[in-house]
Amino acid sequence: MRCDTARLLCWISTLPGKILRMAFEIAEIHALTFDLFGTILDLGGSLRPHIARFLDGRKSSVSPDDVWREWRYRQRIEQYQDNIVAMGHSGYLPVARRAGLYVLRQFGFDPTAEEVDRLMLGWQELSPFPDVAPALQRVGSRFKLVALSNGERAYLDYLVRKRIDCKFDAVISVEEVGAFKPHPGVYRKGAAMIGLEVGQCMMVSANSFDVMGARMCGMRGAFVNRYQLPFEDTSFVPDLTVRDFAQLADAL
Repeated sequence: MRCDTARLLCWISTLPGKILRMAFEIAEIHALTFDLFGTILDLGGSLRPHIARFLDGRKSSVSPDDVWREWRYRQRIEQYQDNIVAMGHSGYLPVARRAGLYVLRQFGFDPTAEEVDRLMLGWQELSPFPDVAPALQRVGSRFKLVALSNGERAYLDYLVRKRIDCKFDAVISVEEVGAFKPHPGVYRKGAAMIGLEVGQCMMVSANSFDVMGARMCGMRGAFVNRYQLPFEDTSFVPDLTVRDFAQLADAL
């Protein structure tokens, strides 16, 4: 089935590997705002080797996959707590560190500060998924490409400059608002900073809460379902659901 290039009209198969579309005016979209962590950057693939080295050093039989799964889950709880307690924005790396320390203790370890420091070095060595760079080159001539991320500005600048093979038109940190996504101010401020209305932007994320938050603010949303997970139980659904960035470029 083929959709007109100016309007993506209808739902298409929800079978694995198929693109899922809702009706929206593609001509009205001027910018794609991208999540970095888990969407562009492969967190699990990048960090599991560092976790494995820690576990090997402790002669532990715990699986790096299990530690990473719990770390990622706890990190999100820490971010939500950081928003809710309203004691000032902690920043992405401090929150990731707190989550990592919590999970190591959860698995029965009592790590030293030096061990946690070595583990956190992995966040400086994040690598993008292989499908990212070719797809961004394809869509970059048609849309503004904007990183809209939970990371600190200095950290995002480092990642974009050293770890991601793509030139973004703008890099925007949640530090501008002082809260983690899906705080609504992040999406509104992001659109304002590039001189657009929220409806002229499409949030692209592999994190369903991120797409939901953007849709609640009036942005369009593309869910890159890298991890084959269900979407949130909400009426604020993605306009576009794809498997990876290759499919995203095909759809746009």
